[in-house]
Amino acid sequence: QVQLVESGGGLVQAGGSLRLSCAGSGIISRVNDMAWYRQAPGKQRELVVGITSGGSTNYADSVKGRFTISRDNAKNTVYLQMGSLKPEDTAVYLCNAVIGWVDKYVYWGQGTQVTVSS
Repeated sequence: QVQLVESGGGLVQAGGSLRLSCAGSGIISRVNDMAWYRQAPGKQRELVVGITSGGSTNYADSVKGRFTISRDNAKNTVYLQMGSLKPEDTAVYLCNAVIGWVDKYVYWGQGTQVTVSS
């Protein structure tokens, strides 16, 4: 059974940094695109950044220059280094992975809370 488990969230002051991890387990097929999304209370889920299996990235304008995504394909793990955090970055951060060779399936983690205080 495929599972994605996020960790690294917490409470941080504005201007601070956090590093999130999302580790995949039970994966016996190819992991294609991976991504981080976030959802703040009362708001829609939004893409923060995505990364392909080859390392190409796509950042939301709101986090460009502050967040960095990386992945370790051998460990089926994706990371999100967040810096210069702002109160508006407060949200539940969820990782997402597209897994499969021909038939592809989307999996989600359960999320980790990031709270940035002003």
